[in-house]
Amino acid sequence: MKNLVENLNQLFADFAKDATSQVENGNKAAGTRARKTSLAIEKALKEFRKVSIEDSKK
Repeated sequence: MKNLVENLNQLFADFAKDATSQVENGNKAAGTRARKTSLAIEKALKEFRKVSIEDSKK
């Protein structure tokens, strides 16, 4: 679970960097990376929820 949280933190940091580049600098490639990262965040959050529920049942 610790690895999952660390992965989420890295994904959030990557998303924030790319989203900021798109908004502030108009960098279209950064927007594409931010959208791709948002999908990875969604997948990781679903996995976190699954693991968290399993841990709470123990």
